[in-house]
Amino acid sequence: MAEFQTRKDDYTKTRIVDVPPLTAEHGEVVVNVTKFAFTANNITYAVAADMIGYWQFFPPHGDNAQDWGIIPVWGFAEVTQSKHQDVPVGEKLFGYFPPASELKLTPGKVTADALMDASAHRAELPPTYNRYRRVNNEADYDPSIDSERMLLWPLYATGYCLGDALLDNDWYGARQILILSASSKTSIGLGYALKDTADTPPTIGLTSARNQTFVSELGVFDRVYDYNSLTSIDSSTPTTIVDMSGNSELLGTLHEQLGENMKFTVNVGLTHWDRASTNEKIITERSEFFFAPGHIQKRAAEWGADEFERRSSGFVQSAIRRSGDWLTLSRHRNLSGLNAIYEAVCSGCSAPHEGQIIELV
Repeated sequence: MAEFQTRKDDYTKTRIVDVPPLTAEHGEVVVNVTKFAFTANNITYAVAADMIGYWQFFPPHGDNAQDWGIIPVWGFAEVTQSKHQDVPVGEKLFGYFPPASELKLTPGKVTADALMDASAHRAELPPTYNRYRRVNNEADYDPSIDSERMLLWPLYATGYCLGDALLDNDWYGARQILILSASSKTSIGLGYALKDTADTPPTIGLTSARNQTFVSELGVFDRVYDYNSLTSIDSSTPTTIVDMSGNSELLGTLHEQLGENMKFTVNVGLTHWDRASTNEKIITERSEFFFAPGHIQKRAAEWGADEFERRSSGFVQSAIRRSGDWLTLSRHRNLSGLNAIYEAVCSGCSAPHEGQIIELV
């Protein structure tokens, strides 16, 4: 068994650690991770790990383990050992895994379509991340789009939640929505969600000059500017910002430029994590970090879990189909394949139309 680990105090440093094979005890199962996706969103997990608890999901093994963490990924796995009566060997699961050969789970609540991991070290973590889909029991399961699902589902689900939260707050009084790092797949998912929502204010995507043509051709935003064209933004119009970048210098400049017309900033991602720092120009009292699992729990309480699942899954499936026109999948073998592309993803150099898929089996 092997694990891909990231240095907690320097996300650019990684290592692959060999550890002994896992053995299932009573009430447990062991799964083989077969494939997973890796995106800039996974780097966000590392940057926000101490704040949200992402390092707690999969404790690392090996020497000096306290200095290293395992960045969670979304992917598929197969049950290879089972000491749980309701989860058979051969079961195929979709969910939150480590970039590793194996994972031990302690299934708690098991239903026809999902199981919850009840491992003690995950008990206080968001339930969204502890839920594993039993995909072979899904009526509409299509294994031919496994790669698109593990790549886009978590990002587009966040995009759906963002769009729903903006609508639920009446756009925070804005008459235009400004999306930073518009080439990110979460931004694209948000763009699809806003396109699908009636009476959405005009949307503006901000991106780098090299990605401007790509983002414009997607057709999900009403206007697209590069970061050198901030003066093109109408500062007299009440504006809500959705920040996927985490670039405090850019955000401070926009807050200063918009002034009282900066109605609200929703902080989401950290695609420019290396430029995140304190900036006194940022209007913190009208800014808030968005945590998608929290919104999911809110809507599940208001609508019911099944209704939220119906609405969000319907949107995600539709958005994935629409993405076929521009998405290119790049496949890599084993954890060494992840190591080969890690630096490009970490530095934000991956092309926005590419999706990185790591296959372990």
